[in-house]
Amino acid sequence: MDDLYRDYILEHYRHPHNFGTMEDATASYEGANPLCGDRITLQLRVRAGVLDGVSFTGRGCAISQASASLLTDEVKGKPVDEAAKLSSSDVLDLLGIEISPARLKCALLSLDTLQHALGEGSEGATAHAATGGE
Repeated sequence: MDDLYRDYILEHYRHPHNFGTMEDATASYEGANPLCGDRITLQLRVRAGVLDGVSFTGRGCAISQASASLLTDEVKGKPVDEAAKLSSSDVLDLLGIEISPARLKCALLSLDTLQHALGEGSEGATAHAATGGE
């Protein structure tokens, strides 16, 4: 069963969903994990309280990039308040594999970046900053 999930992760890494830039984003945030160099820029388009569009760009390990791909699939079309309630357990469930403590920041970088982007988006601003591995 683990091999199936590993293939799933690698497929999202090689062919990520929602990858690219969005011209009409209402919020953007760049998150980084300085310990390993993973970096994700998440762009959101919020309309009438719903995540109408979600995209990301970035580079890093298979776990961080697959996590971003899976998370963007999960939140696209959801109300902002529902997306804001997602937890680290939800993201780990999306990945479907055991994540070692050393890789946990990689797996959760997309969630941290989403939370920052949602915070910025609710203020109608666009931000570009590194998370610093908070």
